[in-house]
Amino acid sequence: MGEDSGKSSTPWVWGLLLPYIALLWLPFYNAKEPAFAGFPFFYWYQFAWVPLTSLLIYLVYRKVK
Repeated sequence: MGEDSGKSSTPWVWGLLLPYIALLWLPFYNAKEPAFAGFPFFYWYQFAWVPLTSLLIYLVYRKVK
């Protein structure tokens, strides 16, 4: 065990659940409106989470490191 054994239990790591929960709750974004650039909300909401999740992973990595 060493000093680093408790490192992954920091509160920042819990933030990684945000994209999982946001995309798992399908009734929230199962809609056509508001459309953005011709894409229904259902699609652009999911696509928006791709860069947001990458940014979130980077932030958590920097805070836990």
